[in-house]
Amino acid sequence: MRLKTKKQGRTLVASLSGELDQHSAEQVRYELDSILEDDSIKRIEFDLKGVTFMDSAGIGVILGRYRKLAPRGGSMNVLNASPGIERILKMSGVYRLVSERSAR
Repeated sequence: MRLKTKKQGRTLVASLSGELDQHSAEQVRYELDSILEDDSIKRIEFDLKGVTFMDSAGIGVILGRYRKLAPRGGSMNVLNASPGIERILKMSGVYRLVSERSAR
């Protein structure tokens, strides 16, 4: 799993590639949480274009960051999810909390 982050104003863009699973989730969670210590960040955009596999641990990464942003009045987007990843996110209910966009 590769994670690239870029802060744009009050938005954190997190671009992921590879497998977001139980083996990589902890490191991704740690890196994102250290960045989210900056209270000025009010939005995360997860760009999942390069994600080839996601399990429940990956869903937990997304939902956990939502829980960190919600008390700040923050929001999240999921961008560029493949059809397989999109299906997982829909079935898990992620899109009830997080908006989806197919492309920037």
